[in-house]
Amino acid sequence: MRNFTCVHDIGPLSEALAKARYVKENPFADAELGRNKTLLMVFFNSSLRTRLSTQKAGLNLGMNVIVLDINHGAWKLETERGVVMDGDKTEHILEAIPVMGSYRDIIGVRSFANFESKEDDYNEVILNQFIKYSGKPVFSMEAATRHPLQSFADLITIEEYKKTAKPKIVLTWAPHPKSLPQAVSNSFAEWINQTGYELVITHPEGYELDPRFVGNARVEYDQDKALAGADFVYAKNWSAYKDPNYGKVINMDRSWTVTTEKMALTNNAYFMHCLPVRRNMIVSDDVIESPQSIVIPEAANRVVSAQTVLKEILLGLK
Repeated sequence: MRNFTCVHDIGPLSEALAKARYVKENPFADAELGRNKTLLMVFFNSSLRTRLSTQKAGLNLGMNVIVLDINHGAWKLETERGVVMDGDKTEHILEAIPVMGSYRDIIGVRSFANFESKEDDYNEVILNQFIKYSGKPVFSMEAATRHPLQSFADLITIEEYKKTAKPKIVLTWAPHPKSLPQAVSNSFAEWINQTGYELVITHPEGYELDPRFVGNARVEYDQDKALAGADFVYAKNWSAYKDPNYGKVINMDRSWTVTTEKMALTNNAYFMHCLPVRRNMIVSDDVIESPQSIVIPEAANRVVSAQTVLKEILLGLK
């Protein structure tokens, strides 16, 4: 594997999950694999779990790790070709990327949707520029349309906690005061669709996701009906995808908050969320603090997903 941007890059899921189990059980077994190799993690957006987990994964593999925060530790970057750079942007990304490439062996990039251009967001302009111009392997630490490291960790967690061979999984929209990207929701749906498990996506009308990511999932506009019999409940907010409301908050209906009453409709489901989470907007205190909440093990598995991906990329460099 050279680049990692989505589920289709990881290979057969059964094999990927087996590799992840090995990594989790033997976190330092490949400490020599990354010796004298450098990982550069480039952040255009804030991070807690992604930064810490991916850095830990690189260190477990014996890599040197450099973290670059574009907003606070570098020149402001221009990303558009043909622009007259007479404003506050000091450096162009088309020079910055190959320079970064000359300093390291693998690059991780985190760059959210900016909601200025749906076309640019869904064409993954920033991430693809790194893949095209860096000359080195690139993996996504969350992009405009997907968050594959998170989704891989989500699937690892589901495999660890599932009580039936083919669980029912519900991805539910929940209210949030700010516009959030569709990346986590898109990616989660894309990965779960590859498993063959039952996936139901529930949200108010107007919050339909890109059909390419919805895939074979059933869309249900009645949250209570969707939750009935669920084995896992994954709560996440996302802004509108459809034009003319792309990137906008069009509904803040608090009745969609995941509460104890909502979880009582399920098959004693486990509660999941990528974090950070706005309590009593996305989920009530009682639910996220309950024994059925697996958000912390889910977050811990971010090291496992990142290390599994980095290991596969390093093996490809040999």
